[in-house]
Amino acid sequence: MNRFITTLKNIFAIEELRTRILNTLLFITAFRLGTQIVLPGVDPDRLNLRPQGLLGLLDTFLGGAFSKASIFALGIMPYISASIAIQLLTLALPYFQKMQKEGESGRKRLNQITRVLTIFVTAVQAVTYVQTTVPTEALLIDRGLFTISSVFILTSGTIFCMWLGERITDKGIGNGISMIIMIGIVSRLPGAIYGEALSRGSAGALIFVFELVALFFVIMGAVVLTQAVRRIPIQYAKQVIGNKVVGGQRQYLPLKLNAAGVMPIIFAQALMFIPTYLAGLFAEKSDFAAGVQNAFQSYTTWQYNLLFALLIIVFTFFYTAISVNPTQIADDMKRSGGFIPGVKPGIQTSEYIGTVLDRITLPGAVMLAIVAILPAIANLLGMTSGFAQFFGGTSLLIMVGVVLDTLQQVESYLLMRRYEGLMKSGRVQGRAGETVAA
Repeated sequence: MNRFITTLKNIFAIEELRTRILNTLLFITAFRLGTQIVLPGVDPDRLNLRPQGLLGLLDTFLGGAFSKASIFALGIMPYISASIAIQLLTLALPYFQKMQKEGESGRKRLNQITRVLTIFVTAVQAVTYVQTTVPTEALLIDRGLFTISSVFILTSGTIFCMWLGERITDKGIGNGISMIIMIGIVSRLPGAIYGEALSRGSAGALIFVFELVALFFVIMGAVVLTQAVRRIPIQYAKQVIGNKVVGGQRQYLPLKLNAAGVMPIIFAQALMFIPTYLAGLFAEKSDFAAGVQNAFQSYTTWQYNLLFALLIIVFTFFYTAISVNPTQIADDMKRSGGFIPGVKPGIQTSEYIGTVLDRITLPGAVMLAIVAILPAIANLLGMTSGFAQFFGGTSLLIMVGVVLDTLQQVESYLLMRRYEGLMKSGRVQGRAGETVAA
């Protein structure tokens, strides 16, 4: 306890870090207040929105703003969609690839394109949200007037959330966009725990304690999945520059066990509505189609979870393949005079890195699939759906990743000021798996 208090004193003794923490809290407060403001023209007492599936995940990310029809009902998610689209374009189109290689100027142009695309994506999603989600009986004004005004308000709300994220990155602790998503998720945790405790009652107090212990170990497993890396040794050749000999040191290339992060779960979840939709087209004419529709309407059925897990494994390999380029890594190593001991530079190095990446991606993909289906297992064991969501899936991985990155940022400030780190031994690692150095 004394060490914890000392660490807090050290954190707030650093003026820059103290200012960044206070700025972050201010921006987060503004975001949370916005999620409670309902769109003009909506009667909140008549709203009975209970989004399921992908929309339920979106509502979790936004801290309930989606189901409350708030001015931040779309939140930062259109910006995420635009960013993913631009990222895929940089892999497919030479124009965007060239822009990405132009350094800081290219990065600024890509960010500007992403912002403009976000406005168009938000406008389209806002129209869809207003027309299909907000019921007519909850409106206090004409539907047409409500649609026009809400599209402008929702678009402005998303732009404001994007601005808050950028301010948290520049003026706060960092990871602004991820921080906003994490806050939306964490805001529902106290209510979920309270709801689970009420459902168990005094007779199930011991079961509730076991559930909390199980949640702790699940979180530790998510930390391991996020942090685990396979380190490949790299030896750099000695070079004589002037009268000095440089190089010759050994470093490591960290290949992450889960290089794809949460993207495979998001992609797989976005496709899980297809079996239900297709089966629904033939449900009246075919008993088999009706059975498929019933099997995939609930996320707790074994058919749903089997397909979900297989899609996650496939998307993990796919996203790892497009995000980690062994050929580029081998070329960069060759230009800098580095080589893997026992492996020739060039093509053989690329093939070696690709082989290692394939071998570690499979167990990483399986572990990611297990984490994704844990909420369904927890729900089948009798937990409330709100509490079961925190036993895995995208929510848990985002929370763990952002917390680790934030702790890494704080520790870097402490070490730069010659204070002790946050841990007695070792250093806090972020999602990149790299240790903070003094």
